[in-house]
Amino acid sequence: TWTGDNLATWNHISMSTPTLLSMGLSGYPLVGDDIGGFGSSPPSDLLTRWYEVGAFNPIYRNHAAKGTADHEPWVNGPEQEAIRRKYIELRYKLMPYIYTNIEESTRTGMPLMRPIFLQYPQATEFYGDDRDFLFGPDLFVAPVVSETADAHGVFLPPGEWYDYWTSEKHTNKDQINLHPRMDEVPLYVRAGAIVPMQPVVQYTGEKPSGPLELRVYLPSTTSGSDCRGALYQDDGHTFAYLKGEILRVNYSCQVSNSSVTVESSVEKNAFQPWWKSAEVTLYGAAAAPKEVRIGDEVIHEWRYDGPARAVTLTVPEAAKNWSVRFAF
Repeated sequence: TWTGDNLATWNHISMSTPTLLSMGLSGYPLVGDDIGGFGSSPPSDLLTRWYEVGAFNPIYRNHAAKGTADHEPWVNGPEQEAIRRKYIELRYKLMPYIYTNIEESTRTGMPLMRPIFLQYPQATEFYGDDRDFLFGPDLFVAPVVSETADAHGVFLPPGEWYDYWTSEKHTNKDQINLHPRMDEVPLYVRAGAIVPMQPVVQYTGEKPSGPLELRVYLPSTTSGSDCRGALYQDDGHTFAYLKGEILRVNYSCQVSNSSVTVESSVEKNAFQPWWKSAEVTLYGAAAAPKEVRIGDEVIHEWRYDGPARAVTLTVPEAAKNWSVRFAF
């Protein structure tokens, strides 16, 4: 369902998040609003900001009344189009993560878009926060929903978090004051998250070309090493999943002072996914590893990105149990 016929105003974009969060808490996890506002015509900056925050709503669509200005991504010139494309493409790349968490919603009722206090009830300081939210368990979004955003304070949920755009690591004790550019939404990933992603496609029914991507965000050895992720896939079109024709994989990692081990554990393998291999990227590596193993085999086909503090390798035949060990 959706929030109703909204207007193209900054007031209504700021109202969209608390409305959607409330609907999720009320048992309606698949919700969205009219990107850009249904009534009246949005100025270009408002439309762009709405495309940005909307990328992290369960339902992502623009919709407008007759007689209003066009709401398509390509209106308002190439600069605005490029920003909107960036977030539309990020949405497509996150589709394995989104689909996995929506499948969980069908079983548990846990909404994909959730208030911080639902995941962290002990953090009472977030009880009144209706601007920021979690997108699934591992992504924290602090959207810009005001016309003047000269200063944008971000307060992170408990634990450690990585800036999605820069890979910089923060804790909830950090005071983050930003001056977001028009193309920038503050987006953070939980340290310990293993996030499944895919190559960019042009529509949800298009078969991706390339490997599954697994982003592993390294927790510190003192944080309890809650390192996990999951992947659920089915054909996306039929009721074959009711017959058990699904793929369900659980991912985990173990962290010590000298090594990190990432593991895949297949819970159900009765569906052939579009991918055979997986590109695994470990974020938070302070230096290049001394050795990398897939199972018992030492491999040399990996790369280290110093500025991003990330190690990337490819696991062939990834739709089964496997382990990767990074020695530092």
